[in-house]
Amino acid sequence: MDATKSIEVLQFFATGLNAQAFAHRVQGKVFGASGFSKLAEKYAAHATEELDYVDQFIQRILDLGGQVKVEATQAEPVVENPVEYVRNDCQVSVDGIELLRRKMEEVKGDVTTYDILKVYLKDEEEDLYWSQEQLALINCIGEQNWLIRQL
Repeated sequence: MDATKSIEVLQFFATGLNAQAFAHRVQGKVFGASGFSKLAEKYAAHATEELDYVDQFIQRILDLGGQVKVEATQAEPVVENPVEYVRNDCQVSVDGIELLRRKMEEVKGDVTTYDILKVYLKDEEEDLYWSQEQLALINCIGEQNWLIRQL
């Protein structure tokens, strides 16, 4: 087991996921202020769930004797259009899942870290399926009808 590699991978995901959780929390507030309460609840819950994974990643870094870092990430724009946001979020999931699978291969000798990332992968796949389902629904019933369902 290469603890240094595991720490590096966990820190990478802790940093990125922390930023994404904050972005989801902000987007939830923006959608709530626009009256889209279901989307506001969805993204607020999603942010909390993501922060739970950040906590697990940090704890594992500490368990491995690593030093946790608070790292800055690139600023992301706030998206006002819910449909555009779901499209963007869907693509982030597709790209993120591919990256996560590659990183999991790098730590497969560390069974505990691998298992933590495996559970996280399952959650990310469920998020992707939700986004894909919403996009399919938008195509089926139209944007306006979908937006009405989000009130």
